[in-house]
Amino acid sequence: MSELTHDDVQRIIQIIDEMDDRDVHLEIGELKLHVTRGASAPLVAATPRTPPAPPPTAAPAKPASAPAAEVPPGHVAIRAPTMGTFYRASSPGAKPHAEIGDRVQPDDTVGVFEVMKLFSTLKAGVAGTITAIPVSNEAMVEQDQVLIVIKPDK
Repeated sequence: MSELTHDDVQRIIQIIDEMDDRDVHLEIGELKLHVTRGASAPLVAATPRTPPAPPPTAAPAKPASAPAAEVPPGHVAIRAPTMGTFYRASSPGAKPHAEIGDRVQPDDTVGVFEVMKLFSTLKAGVAGTITAIPVSNEAMVEQDQVLIVIKPDK
């Protein structure tokens, strides 16, 4: 079986984002995905059925230590849910989901977050104007690192 394409992953993410109170099991090749959504916090787990052998001298990538981004009083920060990679666009060469100065609504996608080849969309969560994007595209980030700052509408 061929590898999943970026479009395949984006479509799966879109379907999961639109789910309400559902339990999904998906197996594609060596990938086994289980997503549970409902009254409790969403759970997303992806594991290969047979774990791949680690590269002989590979060490886990660590994000570069970044200075803490300033979040002005009254502003909302969209933070990294865990250590992973932040993407401003859905695919290489595509227009970024959000730019400084853009007005956003709570359900607007403002970025994409990747952890171990599992992608999730980042939503604004609030209506307002983006005032800062202190992380560059494809940056490896730490948990709770500020990715985007929004000044909420009054």
